[in-house]
Amino acid sequence: MSAPDTSQGTSGTPDWAARADDAARSVTRHFGRRLLFLPGTHLAASIRPSSRFPGQPWNYWWQAHYVDCLVDAGLRELTSGARFDGGDRPSAGRLASRLVSTIRLRNFLRYVNGYYDDMAWLALATLRLDALAEKGRQPGRRRNARLQRSLSPQLESASTDDLGGGTFWSTKRDFKNTPATAPVALHFARTGKPQRAQSLLDWLDATLFEPTRGLYLDGARIQEGKLVLAEEIYTYNQGPVLGALLELGGATNVARAAALVSSVAEHLTVPGPDTQGRLVLRGEGTGDGGLFTGILVRYLALAAEDMRLLATSQATARRLVLNTAEALWAGRTVRTASPDEANDDDDWLIFSMEPQRSAASTYPAGTAVELSTQLQAWMVLEAAARVQ
Repeated sequence: MSAPDTSQGTSGTPDWAARADDAARSVTRHFGRRLLFLPGTHLAASIRPSSRFPGQPWNYWWQAHYVDCLVDAGLRELTSGARFDGGDRPSAGRLASRLVSTIRLRNFLRYVNGYYDDMAWLALATLRLDALAEKGRQPGRRRNARLQRSLSPQLESASTDDLGGGTFWSTKRDFKNTPATAPVALHFARTGKPQRAQSLLDWLDATLFEPTRGLYLDGARIQEGKLVLAEEIYTYNQGPVLGALLELGGATNVARAAALVSSVAEHLTVPGPDTQGRLVLRGEGTGDGGLFTGILVRYLALAAEDMRLLATSQATARRLVLNTAEALWAGRTVRTASPDEANDDDDWLIFSMEPQRSAASTYPAGTAVELSTQLQAWMVLEAAARVQ
């Protein structure tokens, strides 16, 4: 069943903040839950309805992006003065703080895990959560500073001269890739280590940049004494590279960022679902891929607002954000939730994992829905609210 659209502004333009709130409520109410029924905890189920999957997988990095989405909502709360889920429910910032603590509990009382990209994403999200707390004059910075002290050495240790530079993907240390190197570079850039960040970006440009399409390949490893490239190109790999280039700045990095925006628009888009010929970013399916396009859109929103870029580059980034958001919103559907599958007996808003297809086709009635895909849609709607 299609959901009615009550999020048009008074001028007839979309109210992206209201739409982002709808997505936020859908995720927090229908995926959010306590860990082992412990008070003061908050975590998101990986799959809903969860009763069909009693042994749910532990997706650390999905939870890290959940933190990021809650920070987005929290920043909007500071602007509007109203909580995204009503005055009697926790603020987005409070939920995010509970989530960060619960990630540690669920991860066997530690933030460190076997994947450096996972740790980088959580480190980045909690940097933003610290900034939100500071803006809102709320306590909690000390806890996240301890997390940074735990994770930062891990990220530094994984960024070595093996293969000429870059960051290892996992503690196996047999593969260096863009999914780890780019967010680690962004973390270094945001924590006062610009030279380390620049060296990682330069390694990406020298090793994994594919000049024909102007995009970054997935990774590289040594096999039988030779450098072997993983030549897949994914949407999300381009996002944190773009973010790190803009964070560091300088003429060369800004020029690379502008070129990357153009390459994304040329090679990672598909015709949207409308009849106006508008291009949207392609989806990358379910599972981990259900987050990929949302991550790219997060950083395209930064590019859309960056005045160092030419107006044409900003406009391209903004158009990709809004077109993709509009397609996801138009393709949404709604289910009537059963009381045992929701924190509130309300309707459940569901988004497609592929902007060019409707949720009714990708998530037919009765099928289970993955958290990653719903976080992605929420992320895209938050980006649209930022650039509208």
